[in-house]
Amino acid sequence: MEIRQLRYFVTVAQTRHFGQAAERLHMNQSPLSQAIRQLESQLGVTLFTRTTRRVDLTPAGEAFLRDALRILDSLDAARERVQEVGDGRSGLLRIGSTGLAAYRQLPQLARIVAREVPDLVLRYVPDLLTPASEAALAEDRIDVALLRPPTRRTDIVTRRIARERLVAAVPEQHRLAADGPVGLHELRDEDFVVYGAKESVVDAAVTQACLAAGFLPRRAHEVAETSVMLTLVAAGLGVALLPESALALRVEGVRFVSVADDAHVELALAWRADNDDPAIRVLLSALEENGFVAPLNDPLDPAPVLPLSLGGLQ
Repeated sequence: MEIRQLRYFVTVAQTRHFGQAAERLHMNQSPLSQAIRQLESQLGVTLFTRTTRRVDLTPAGEAFLRDALRILDSLDAARERVQEVGDGRSGLLRIGSTGLAAYRQLPQLARIVAREVPDLVLRYVPDLLTPASEAALAEDRIDVALLRPPTRRTDIVTRRIARERLVAAVPEQHRLAADGPVGLHELRDEDFVVYGAKESVVDAAVTQACLAAGFLPRRAHEVAETSVMLTLVAAGLGVALLPESALALRVEGVRFVSVADDAHVELALAWRADNDDPAIRVLLSALEENGFVAPLNDPLDPAPVLPLSLGGLQ
């Protein structure tokens, strides 16, 4: 049995007329009649009762019509699904992300995809430092990453998402908690809670910013996670400098204070240059159209990020 035979049968069943069915199928009536007889012979049943004026379905034909319609609908649906995957409108993308981006930029990305490409499924792999994201991309464990440049691999393409200023996290009763913005030089004598990983781009940016302000930060406590960092700040064990994405977090006993110095880190979307998955192209287009990534022709102009006010946190 061939698919074309099912389509012939359904068309005759719907028109109840071989001549009209042949016109709809853009073929002659004789080969259509021959194809239906061949189908009946293969099934071993009569599908139609034929008179000079009318063609009617037999009970077997009625039953077969239901199955034929279901089969053809399934084939059409399969064709649509594979076309959507082929042009990137469907499928799966694995998204790696830094810890802080998971609180602010990743939800923005998810909302854009849900609205613009609803059949594209995203699977998230959070809490990856930039070197870990690069390795995951190279080893095909993720497809796209939200990471902090610079990247070390030449086979990774990046598009800027945001240029984030650093903010100071201080204990609620700290002398600087009620004032803002704060100059980094005012933190010269403070104990710092910092990221302990040598590969941390944020840690390197904090050290560079403090050196530019004339001092080397006193690394009193080294941590791996932002939540632990803010817990230690709340306990009065030190201060911390974080990207402004941290403002999405709320920890009792911690106040965020804006920084007057031009201290910042960048966040970028990254993928492997040889990854030809069309879903990446569709994702990038949707993100660019919604202002999530910087335009390709203006990579130095950071894309706008939804404002997140300091509110009463200073």
